[in-house]
Amino acid sequence: MLVVKLSVLLALAAGLMIYDKQSSALTDPIRDGLALLLTPVHNLAAIPSTINNWRVHLQSRESLIEDNDSLRHEHLRLNARLQKLLVLEAENQRIRALLDASKQLHDAVIIAEIQANSLDPYRKLIRVNRGRQDGIAEGQALIDANGVMGQVLTVTPYTATAVLITDENQGVPVEINRNGLQTVAHGTGGDRLRLPYLPENSDIEVGDLLVSSGLGGRYPAGYPVAMVEEIRHQPGEHFLEVIALPAASLGHGREVLLVRKGVPAPHTAQLLDPDAEPGRVAAAE
Repeated sequence: MLVVKLSVLLALAAGLMIYDKQSSALTDPIRDGLALLLTPVHNLAAIPSTINNWRVHLQSRESLIEDNDSLRHEHLRLNARLQKLLVLEAENQRIRALLDASKQLHDAVIIAEIQANSLDPYRKLIRVNRGRQDGIAEGQALIDANGVMGQVLTVTPYTATAVLITDENQGVPVEINRNGLQTVAHGTGGDRLRLPYLPENSDIEVGDLLVSSGLGGRYPAGYPVAMVEEIRHQPGEHFLEVIALPAASLGHGREVLLVRKGVPAPHTAQLLDPDAEPGRVAAAE
């Protein structure tokens, strides 16, 4: 019985296929109409899949935005940390340079940090974070890793005000390192020094190094002060007009050395440890 039913169905299917192939002109419009009627059904059936695809897309977009924000914040944090490390590296290099410079001196020295610069355009003053409590006294010389900077003008218990060598009221006894010719370098009120009373036949050349002569006892002898930058001789004048560039990095950096003449020289490590004994000072070894 089943075999008969299967045979009938197969014969019916075969007949319909043959009929459809031979009369497609008749069945195609019917098929197209049915497909058109079923199009909204297909679209409705596809809505859940479309919604799911949009949901996945939105989740991926939000995840990318969050990842981007996180990476941007991490970049800013790392960049800020890098800048801090660069600042610390530069400060470390300056302190090492000061330590190296202290080895050229025979007197005790102490590291101080510049707190402020004078706002008066006619004065070249700085304030440092060392004072009478640290053994600082008026007239004490200031130097950096490159040369003489100035001297202490006034002292309070915890700070000191120093005048730079470029102040127009300052003069530093110097000598030409090449031949020992002695003179005085005066501040110009700007960023240069001048040597005003050198005779026209003086043995001085552009590029000559001027070092402190030690006369007057204010500045350590033999320490760089300036480099001769320009020499002019006006017709009819008996003196040369000499301009020199200070060796010290005036207006740059935050650390300076205060020279304490006549103080016994403790260990150099006390430069970095203000609480070290005795006297919270250090000096070249």
